[in-house]
Amino acid sequence: MVVIFQPAEEGGGGGKEMCDDGMMERWGIQEVYGMHNWPGKPVGSFAIRPGAFFAATDQFDIELEGKGGHAAKPQETVDTTVMAAQTVMALQTIASRNADPVDQVVVSVTSFETSSKAFNVIPQKVHLKGTVRTMSHGMRDLAETRIKEICTGVAATFGGTASVAYHRGYPVMVNHPEQTEFAAEVARKVSGACEDAPLVMGGEDFAFMLEERPGAYILVGNGDTAMVHHPEYNFNDEAIPAGCSWWAEIVEQRMPAA
Repeated sequence: MVVIFQPAEEGGGGGKEMCDDGMMERWGIQEVYGMHNWPGKPVGSFAIRPGAFFAATDQFDIELEGKGGHAAKPQETVDTTVMAAQTVMALQTIASRNADPVDQVVVSVTSFETSSKAFNVIPQKVHLKGTVRTMSHGMRDLAETRIKEICTGVAATFGGTASVAYHRGYPVMVNHPEQTEFAAEVARKVSGACEDAPLVMGGEDFAFMLEERPGAYILVGNGDTAMVHHPEYNFNDEAIPAGCSWWAEIVEQRMPAA
């Protein structure tokens, strides 16, 4: 048995670094299991799903450039603020008009920053940033392609230019069927039940480990608390017995004493 202390999970991709460093081979790891506590579910309850579970998480940086000038003479400018506003709206058509309605994709522009802070100046440049969440390789490719095409096209329509940097982050986290059923059986033994978990559009760098070895990732209930990443989130210590029992049972069943 190997206990993995996963560094830099939130954005740093510690799981990938550990795999690239040869962790699986060095310690002879044959299967991997992970757990995440989950607010909104009863304390000590469990939920899991086979196949795609957590989304791939990508980031984009978009720089739009036009012609700055005085806001009282917009006809002498190429207005990047209007260009950027149209770009933000157009990017939403990836989900509504390009994606198969049954395939999940989220495109969110999360930052809109201009090169001017004045009230009466149309800025030369606008910088947009955001994230893309997908559940399949095909949709991931489609989203990247369409973001670049839309930004270039909208900018050209207004007489400006667009530069797009697309950064691929965590892959889709995919639970393996056999290990998922085993993890669910253990959860039912511990708590009496294990629900089918919904798809989660958040990312998880445990995905890199599941690409290296068969395994499964499970959720354990945290009770009626604030969601993870919320400033009022607080881990519920009452979930510890169920979580520890699940881990102990995993080891006892998968690695019985000789």
